[in-house]
Amino acid sequence: MSLFVRFGAAAAVSSLAVAMAAVPAYPARSDPRYPATGNGTAFLDHGALLGDVREPGWYEANIPFVDLPDQEIRDTYYYRWRTFQEALKFTGPKDGWIVTEFLGPVGYSAPFGGINAAAGHHIYEGRWLRDRRYLDDYLDYWLTGSGSEAKPATEGLNRNTTDWAHQYSFWAVDAAVARAEVTGDWRFPLDRLPALRKQYEGWKKSNFDASRGLYWQTPVWDAMEYTAGSYQTADPYHGGDGFRPTLNAYQYGDARALALLLRKAGDTTAASRYEREAAALSRNTRQQLWDGDFYKHVQREATTPIADRELMGYVPWYFHMPPASDAKAWAQLTDPQGFAATYGPTTTERRSPWFMHDALAGCCRWDGPSWPYATSQTLTALSNQLLDYPAQPYVSRDDFNTLLRGYALTQRKNGRPYVAEAHHPDEDRWIYDGQGHSEDYNHSTFTDIVLSGLFGIRPQPDNTVRIAPLAPASWDHYAVENVPYHGHNLTVLWDRTGAVYGQGAGFRIYVDGVLTTQSATPADTRVRVGAAAGQSLPALVDDAANPAESGYPAARASYSWGDDRPAQAIDGQNFHLDTPTTRWTTWQSPRRGDWLEVDLGAASIVSDVRVDFYDDGGGVRTPDSFTLAYDKDGVWQDVPVSAPAAGTINRVVIDPPVRTDRLRVTATRDNGGAVGITALQSWRRPDPRLRVDLPATVNVDAGSTFRIKSRVTASRTTPEVRVELATPRGWTATPRTSASASSLAAGDTLTTTWKVTVPPDARLTDRLPLRALARSGGSLGRVSSAVTTTAYQFDPADYPAVTWDDDFTTDRLGSYRADHPVAEPSPALAVTDGMLTATADKRSFAVLSAPVPVAPDGTALILTPGRFSGASPEDSLFLGASAGDPDNALAWYNNFHGSSGADVRRGGAGRPEATGGCCAAYRWEPGDRLAVLLRWGHLTTWAEHEGTWTQIHDAPISEAVDDPALATWSPAFGVRLDPGTLAVDRFTVRTRPVS
Repeated sequence: MSLFVRFGAAAAVSSLAVAMAAVPAYPARSDPRYPATGNGTAFLDHGALLGDVREPGWYEANIPFVDLPDQEIRDTYYYRWRTFQEALKFTGPKDGWIVTEFLGPVGYSAPFGGINAAAGHHIYEGRWLRDRRYLDDYLDYWLTGSGSEAKPATEGLNRNTTDWAHQYSFWAVDAAVARAEVTGDWRFPLDRLPALRKQYEGWKKSNFDASRGLYWQTPVWDAMEYTAGSYQTADPYHGGDGFRPTLNAYQYGDARALALLLRKAGDTTAASRYEREAAALSRNTRQQLWDGDFYKHVQREATTPIADRELMGYVPWYFHMPPASDAKAWAQLTDPQGFAATYGPTTTERRSPWFMHDALAGCCRWDGPSWPYATSQTLTALSNQLLDYPAQPYVSRDDFNTLLRGYALTQRKNGRPYVAEAHHPDEDRWIYDGQGHSEDYNHSTFTDIVLSGLFGIRPQPDNTVRIAPLAPASWDHYAVENVPYHGHNLTVLWDRTGAVYGQGAGFRIYVDGVLTTQSATPADTRVRVGAAAGQSLPALVDDAANPAESGYPAARASYSWGDDRPAQAIDGQNFHLDTPTTRWTTWQSPRRGDWLEVDLGAASIVSDVRVDFYDDGGGVRTPDSFTLAYDKDGVWQDVPVSAPAAGTINRVVIDPPVRTDRLRVTATRDNGGAVGITALQSWRRPDPRLRVDLPATVNVDAGSTFRIKSRVTASRTTPEVRVELATPRGWTATPRTSASASSLAAGDTLTTTWKVTVPPDARLTDRLPLRALARSGGSLGRVSSAVTTTAYQFDPADYPAVTWDDDFTTDRLGSYRADHPVAEPSPALAVTDGMLTATADKRSFAVLSAPVPVAPDGTALILTPGRFSGASPEDSLFLGASAGDPDNALAWYNNFHGSSGADVRRGGAGRPEATGGCCAAYRWEPGDRLAVLLRWGHLTTWAEHEGTWTQIHDAPISEAVDDPALATWSPAFGVRLDPGTLAVDRFTVRTRPVS
């Protein structure tokens, strides 16, 4: 989402004044929650087909409904739409919606939890949704948003590539075009042609071998670690680099897709270039990876394929890459010594000596297990073989349906639909299924296979659709109803006797509820649907969403149970699983009613609040009543609400809208008992004519003033434009240049300079936001916005009073107090040659406290390491404050692990909640300095490299901004090491002068 701006007034305002007043007279727009379905058919009982799902209105508005005699396939179809909905995550105004792979984030993901390994699957699956905003945002995330940004080129994140969209192999352009073939919206990919070409060309820069005319890939970055080919190298986890059917087929598909787009754009020269590249890649792939009966992995240094067949050998058919003569490869799919399995297909053929090698020893080994990622690729490839190639004797429609039914049966656990990471090929059990990690794993397709394969809805680049069902000839009936296709509704009906759907016997196709085609039996049919219809759904922003669960917006509550934290109610997701959780609950609260509050940090416009109550059918239930209130001048003002509804999102439209920085929901059970909220949202509709920009971050200090510029740019002529800068409470913002314009022409920008005053008691470790809000005359409640984050940038010069400085040119060890936070002996300490050395022959630890106090309004400690011992695993320095063995707050840097964190102890007890989380990556280099700032009740850790200070960790150590208890503590540094010697060059303590 890119249309998110901000709004304003032309006078100096305190944040309280800005935050709480009602918005001047313009009415709220009650935007539709979901897209209208339009004209269609009503042959199926949608409610009965959905069963007991949360928010049935979402499914009714978005998905094609299917009916078929195979209950396992049918139930899996609806289950997989549920898992897809769970995976939708709103990340904020910059990127909007993404589709996640894991329901909980993992450490190797792109920003907000995106992983491009299965993004092609996500786009193929989600292309059938009526609401296009999800994939509009998701494609932009990978092409131009956070998913396209730089990543570290490390072994753990793919050392061969430098951006997230190339972390794993990805068929981005092909998927974007496949999606356009369903929506009929060609303007979307055409507008993004430069980014799509950049994505394709990126693989050329990193993974193309011009001498071979092929792309190579490391198997783990194909999302396939521990493969049959990998085990034949010195690195079984990553696998040896090789030329593989996967990335070469993906690039073939992307080149063909680019050619199609370029021809639509009228650039035949560029289109011909990509067509030639695709032809050459197809030719080279067959010459080098085809061994006469299968496409195989070729080690990068080799010229012939490995002996083992792997299921990825079918991927070329996903993109119609192989010639018809290669169909013999499909014989392996049903061969008992090939890939056939009850819960298959297998990822490596059974005749391979590497089949299931160590596969049961732990995740994740793609040498035999049944893997939904590859199964879905294979089924798509098989449907292409059956529908788009000449007839052949190796596989049939029956084989497709047997494999599809087996795939549905695989997706079961305890008799209920379920998908995890990998399944045993011969036993009814998932073998890679980590609790709180693998549930409802969104890493494959299923609904797309049902729609495009089983029902044969074959999207086209023109205003037609091909219907070529692969459904079993023995079925007496099936239906797929109101498929969103080119902005129309497509229904396909087969009823052998006419008794099931009451529309007569035979095969029928409807467009927008009108019968267009009928025949006695299902047939391969081309249907004209008419010109593609656009979709005019407004872009919306959830101002309460904070998927990072840090900073602002911030959630707090009157009571919370265990891990059901308030932040999880505003994390951008609202699924209803027990694990992983994304909810706040009051389980075992002593009160009848509790509240959940969202603090935006700086005011926004609130008009559309949505509350999704969590209900597990047991101890946590939908409340009997709830209230919604907003903060106005420090007083909570109630908003009229209806009784809470179970199983659906409770929506409150506030008209007229209010300007506020805090919302609070109070939920009550009449007879006691717990309540929960899985999503508390505040949706705002931006003005599509206005884009607002602020700097990404602003460096500030408490008690200071600074200037910042907001920019409001019009995409078309817009009258009466006004902008204001909303600040945190206690701050003020004064416009120093005009904050309004009688009119902005297309392309014009209103630039406003603001003077912002920060109060002396501002707690800048909280990274408080500034929000610019922009609106225009007659905007009907549409307010564009932009947010920046304020942060403190450490500078030793801000602490000019030096209260202790030890450069170790003289021995002052007797001035320090030695503390021991843990029962370990002290190392031998000595001052020689201008350094303090610590030497140990076993694990040793000591903290040296300087004979000066910690200043309550800010103390900076700067440590210059001399050298580290190289010992393992303890080779660490500590820096912070200490009041003796039982009371200390110390940041640490472990040189062996290259990581930093903090330990906080009060009264001899550790306080894990005050560590700021573990751990931050950092690698010291000679000449770097370390610093700790004790200020605002926080301990922040900084590192100086080549003159620039960078924050690496933050730990909250006190609820008070200036904790008076810390004034009795001493600045301190410590050493902890295993056998060896480390050295410190200098230790300095600096404070701010007392005002």
